[in-house]
Amino acid sequence: MKPGDHPDFYRLAPPPGASRESTIRLDKEGRFWHDGERVEHQAMEQALRSWVASHPDDGRPILTNGYDWCYFQVDDAPLFVSALHVSGDAATLVLFDGTEEALDPAVLSLGVDGVVYARVRGGKLEARFSRHAQTQLEPLLVNAEPPTLALGGREVVLPARTASGSGERTTHRPTG
Repeated sequence: MKPGDHPDFYRLAPPPGASRESTIRLDKEGRFWHDGERVEHQAMEQALRSWVASHPDDGRPILTNGYDWCYFQVDDAPLFVSALHVSGDAATLVLFDGTEEALDPAVLSLGVDGVVYARVRGGKLEARFSRHAQTQLEPLLVNAEPPTLALGGREVVLPARTASGSGERTTHRPTG
């Protein structure tokens, strides 16, 4: 059992002389920075990607490995969709930490800059689509204006992304 499995783990004070606030930052391209310098070490960057979570009390993005945790700065979204796999009536999101989730088009929204976002990890976090992943939506696109995707027998118009990072849900139309 890791300390992170204890219900009060995220309520404990930091170690003496330490703070839960860090200088780690995730930019809008999915790159980590520490103390203003790019995290270049691939294994460290992959570890940081796998530690992204949200604080259970305040919802702020945190990094946790189950033994310790800290808040970190996020320029846009705390997670990224690096690829999308479409197979028949199903699609799977591949997140930048290597985990996969089934795509429900109802969790998608469209940013002002034309970037697609998805609510992931049970709706707790938002993931920004990489350019590559966004191009992989093309087989699902049935209308460009308004952007409409068809998957699993229904069409979903992508709502505008709100300031809180969740688009307002719009019409779901059956296809067929």
